[in-house]
Amino acid sequence: MKNLKLKSARAALDMSQEQLAEAVGVTRQTIGMIEAGKFNPSLQLCRAICRTLGKTLNDIFWEG
Repeated sequence: MKNLKLKSARAALDMSQEQLAEAVGVTRQTIGMIEAGKFNPSLQLCRAICRTLGKTLNDIFWEG
């Protein structure tokens, strides 16, 4: 399932996949695959992404 919440939060900060990837220490392709729902990130990576975007795990990754 696509992670539209991640894409939306990133776009709201006018941040490219490349910029987010650099901030959290992964490749742009990894961010693209997470957004496309083709990669399940580790909890550590999820937390780094949330910190960078100023969001919680619930905001970006948990369904509810």
